[in-house]
Amino acid sequence: MKAEELDEIFDRGEDITPYLDLSTAKRPGHKQKRVNVDFPEWMVLSLDREASKIGVTRQSIIKVWIAERLKAEAEN
Repeated sequence: MKAEELDEIFDRGEDITPYLDLSTAKRPGHKQKRVNVDFPEWMVLSLDREASKIGVTRQSIIKVWIAERLKAEAEN
């Protein structure tokens, strides 16, 4: 399919996902990068307690909290 044909389908408001290969799709700026951070034991216990309250992993709560803080800082 040519790009012009896909543009026409999109412009008509039709769903174009059947024409896309989403198995190779990537989100720019969302590549994972591993970092190591050392926390004091009391902080790890607190993180685990808070994560358990909402049913997520320690890693998930750390990511969410850091993302929230970064967003708040960017808005200032």
